[in-house]
Amino acid sequence: MERGHESCHTTLTNFSDFDRCCMKRALALAWRGIGKTSPNPMVGAVIARDGRIIGEGWHRRYGGKHAEAEALGAGPAAGGTLYCTLEPCCFTAPDKHQPPCAELVIKSGIRRAVIAGIDPFGRVNGAGIAMLREAGIVVETGLCAEAEAELNRGYHTMQRQGRPFVHLKIAQSLDGRIAAPEGASTKVAAGDRWITDTAARKIVHRMRAEYDAVLVGRGTVLADDPELTVRLVRGQNPLRVILDSRLGLSDGAKVLGLPDREKTVVVCDQAAPDRIAKLRGMGVEVICLPGLPLGAVLDALGARGVRSVLVEGGSRIFSSFLREGLWDRITVFIAPIILGDGVSAVSGLGIGTIRDALRLGNVSFRRVGDQLLFEGNHVYGNC
Repeated sequence: MERGHESCHTTLTNFSDFDRCCMKRALALAWRGIGKTSPNPMVGAVIARDGRIIGEGWHRRYGGKHAEAEALGAGPAAGGTLYCTLEPCCFTAPDKHQPPCAELVIKSGIRRAVIAGIDPFGRVNGAGIAMLREAGIVVETGLCAEAEAELNRGYHTMQRQGRPFVHLKIAQSLDGRIAAPEGASTKVAAGDRWITDTAARKIVHRMRAEYDAVLVGRGTVLADDPELTVRLVRGQNPLRVILDSRLGLSDGAKVLGLPDREKTVVVCDQAAPDRIAKLRGMGVEVICLPGLPLGAVLDALGARGVRSVLVEGGSRIFSSFLREGLWDRITVFIAPIILGDGVSAVSGLGIGTIRDALRLGNVSFRRVGDQLLFEGNHVYGNC
């Protein structure tokens, strides 16, 4: 158990329907900050008094007002209840853009605070709640905690594991192929460019909008020439990360010629000064990591503020993340087609028996168009 957690949680038996309604509203507000707050978490806040909501707020962008400050700015809150999706911050620092929210809450005269999740950041992690309680505020925690953990999965993973949250997304045929024998993963039938249909691709674009970065290998870029942008739904483009050990990408690749080229990052193994200079001259960021170890790649992205990564291919990339245990969730779109040959989605994991197989938790299935969408989470300790 992490520092501060034992003294912060209370029994989840006394929350009213109104409490749940207000916290769900705070969570809905928090989601509005998606793609805009990282590396900070998304947070929503609601203030209620006498059975009605009198203030709302959410963290709109990195560096901007925190959710609690926005909600308190709506008017007098004395005697009211604060519903907040994450523990209020309680410290100052030279690089911190906003004042401590715990102090603002105390000064406002709030009588009660209901908090969904504990902030795992080392300088908070229960200290914000302790500050509120020392000021005489009744604090209850844990309401909708699972929803908050999902909301800020990247932030929590970075704080607790020291790396971004990694989500593998695979689109495959019924027999587990992500590419036809010729190597073009999208050319599975005459006149049909994609393994999955538009309904599935919309989900993928929505996923991209929810993640700080999308990552692929050079082979995927050469085979598919993807943009790796958000187009089929509304949302911000993620950082586009291409692992290209020898800098063999074509200058004409779509991902290198987009208007927001500063959001394209090429990670290489071998230093090639002329090629690196050319890519940087095109506005593309280049990171050199000898050996291209995935752990170092995630460290470099984490240092850049990335808290969540959507991995979209190809087979060697998927297999490497799985083999090294550097993943948290997997989504597989299974299309009703059979290729019979081609590139397998995953291979070379070094698993010799069924007993040693990777097993997933929190598994779900649902139909999307003509595809089956499968999702599951990494069960840690079973690598």
